[in-house]
Amino acid sequence: MASISEKEKKRTHLFLVLSGIFIANALLAELIGVKIFSGEAVFGLPGAHIPIFGSELDFNLSAGVMIWPVVFITTDIINEYFGKEGVKKVSILTVLLILYAFLVITVVTGLPPAQFWLEVNSTDSQGNAFNIDFAFNSIYRQGLGIIIGSVIAFIVSQFLDATVFHWLRRFTGSKKIWLRATGSTLVSQLIDSFVVLFIAFYFFGNWSLTQVFSVAALNYMYKFFVAVALTPILYVAHYLIDSYLGHKETTELIEEAAVESK
Repeated sequence: MASISEKEKKRTHLFLVLSGIFIANALLAELIGVKIFSGEAVFGLPGAHIPIFGSELDFNLSAGVMIWPVVFITTDIINEYFGKEGVKKVSILTVLLILYAFLVITVVTGLPPAQFWLEVNSTDSQGNAFNIDFAFNSIYRQGLGIIIGSVIAFIVSQFLDATVFHWLRRFTGSKKIWLRATGSTLVSQLIDSFVVLFIAFYFFGNWSLTQVFSVAALNYMYKFFVAVALTPILYVAHYLIDSYLGHKETTELIEEAAVESK
């Protein structure tokens, strides 16, 4: 039987690993999110032209959605083993690190470029004139509205996810993790999809409410599909954690998280 110190050591290691995965992917999603890609073009298909709220939209999505599902899954795993407080701690830390990253980017993009750097990178692979400093700044800089919108949407959706997860657990008990994990993600991402666009592009920008609802609905459709499709990974993660901690310690940790989250 593991001693108390060994047990706590394993729990700490587990929380650090999960937090690292969570923070790394959330931060990366924010940084790469400025690129918009065509979902149809990935499969060599033409635009879908889906009619939503009086507009026709294609599956043009932020590159951040490629890794955002990892954040969904990690949130649910942290929720299961470390409760609402665990999710809140790592979410607040993530927000602070995202703001720090944007502060550093703001300072770095304001630095004057070295002349030789501009000259060495003055053309692209086809020989076309290329301003690398302009490209660098364009890629990394994001508008204040986008930063504020994404941070607010992130923290609200994470807290909501943690609350809904444990609300559903009252009805499911230790069974049906797919229901509370998927259900909490679907609710939280519904809020996230609309809040970020409303703040960034309606409040701070010039989008109409119709545009906000149209694009948000499309983004949510994608998140809905991915949340359901990735549910099996939750069971794989539970198996690995159970193997690492031991069945008894795993059960004890889950029950403690449930009690503390009431």
